[in-house]
Amino acid sequence: MGCVAHLAIITTDHLKIAVVKPLHKKGDKFNISNYRPISLLLTTSKIFEKAMYSRLNQHLYSNNILVPEQYAFRKAMSTEDATFRLTDNVLKSLNQKLHVGGIFCDISKAFDCVNHEILLTKLHFYGIQEITIDWFKLYLTNRQQKGEIKLPNSTHNLVSDWGILKHGVPQGSILGSLLFLVYISDCSLRINSLAEPILFADDTSVIISNRNFIEFSTTANLVLAGMIEWFSANKFVLNP
Repeated sequence: MGCVAHLAIITTDHLKIAVVKPLHKKGDKFNISNYRPISLLLTTSKIFEKAMYSRLNQHLYSNNILVPEQYAFRKAMSTEDATFRLTDNVLKSLNQKLHVGGIFCDISKAFDCVNHEILLTKLHFYGIQEITIDWFKLYLTNRQQKGEIKLPNSTHNLVSDWGILKHGVPQGSILGSLLFLVYISDCSLRINSLAEPILFADDTSVIISNRNFIEFSTTANLVLAGMIEWFSANKFVLNP
């Protein structure tokens, strides 16, 4: 029995390895912050992820856990829908002769900063318990990755040593995006009584409007303070 358990541990750990390759987003190619780390995973691990994604996604939707202000990685919701809602909110406020303004927040390396303990606590709060929460704990802990960079004008790649992933969810995985939505979903609950939040993954936009300019300014400061407090409590760093 001990040999079987040992073999299971070895097999499980081997399903949690990834080769991370940088994908250029925009801007200066010599600036490392302009790259997104994409995790290349084993095909076998993706089979388990797909099965668990289906179960978790069904649970989230059947219990209306994900906030309607989140437009990323969701069926029939896109950047166009988020843009329309933001523009519509602004135009309605202008038509009503209201003061209107926006707060636009960008989190530095958001997917890489997800705290595993906080994520597991939120999953448990949303009803993921017993053997299922144990599975997610196993999925998140002791993940290993190494970086690989293609050298220009060369047939060889530069490869790093293997390292343990202490926080974050792997970008490029099947489960990573959904787990991130669970992690950030309650952000809008912190402010939606004061303003109109619009989320697209880690991009957070908030529209504030009021007829009275003093009240408008006060609300804007309260919203910004609340967002900063939430980001700090969830181990996120705002990109200045």
